[in-house]
Amino acid sequence: MRTGGRNTFLTFNRLKWGSFAHSVVYVGLLITALADVLPELKTVLGWAHGVGWIVMTLAALAAVRLRVIPLRLAVAIAVLGGVGPFFGTLEFLRLQRRARRANQRGMVDVAWQ
Repeated sequence: MRTGGRNTFLTFNRLKWGSFAHSVVYVGLLITALADVLPELKTVLGWAHGVGWIVMTLAALAAVRLRVIPLRLAVAIAVLGGVGPFFGTLEFLRLQRRARRANQRGMVDVAWQ
């Protein structure tokens, strides 16, 4: 959804929290797989991780096209996210920290922040 030339659905913060949620699902999947407990939960978490990765990949590609996130972050989400969504989460945190430092130095804030 776009309003007045501005994206109102795919925002940096929504993608960041989606990435965090995907990481939490993945941690749960790892725990249930390694502990070999609760096979039904493991199945649900496995599906949630797979579908979550597909949704995050499509959202990241759309967000790059709309200039909401940089290409490097989309690559971390789409390519590395299937193996471990932590890469995308760490990249979100790195970008926020870098933007915060730039702001403190009086530099122009980046558009996707």
